[in-house]
Amino acid sequence: MVTRPADPYIVDVLLPDMIGHDKRPAAFALYLWLFAITRGSGREGAFFSYATLTDRTGLSKSSVQRAVAWLERRELVRVRKASTTSTPEYTVLTPWRRSATGSASSSGKAALPGPRDAGKR
Repeated sequence: MVTRPADPYIVDVLLPDMIGHDKRPAAFALYLWLFAITRGSGREGAFFSYATLTDRTGLSKSSVQRAVAWLERRELVRVRKASTTSTPEYTVLTPWRRSATGSASSSGKAALPGPRDAGKR
């Protein structure tokens, strides 16, 4: 197994923000796992059921559901479904990374919502 270091922003900024300020450790755990499985393997996204997410992270189904909703609101994860019953595709977004054109990587957004921006929660 090849290990790759996590993006420093995840550890330096998201960890204290999501766990310390927002009190969302399940969301951080899920984001870190999704990041490792997708970006850590060189993929943009992957398909996972809630059962898979709960098995792989050790979180309860309701915790995973709340974490996914919160990560979508924070624009850290994009979830797409072909139909209401299909397995969703999760794309990990890294809006703090900028491309050569100045746009944020994978999200189309200019910047990550501020960690203390109450309007995004």
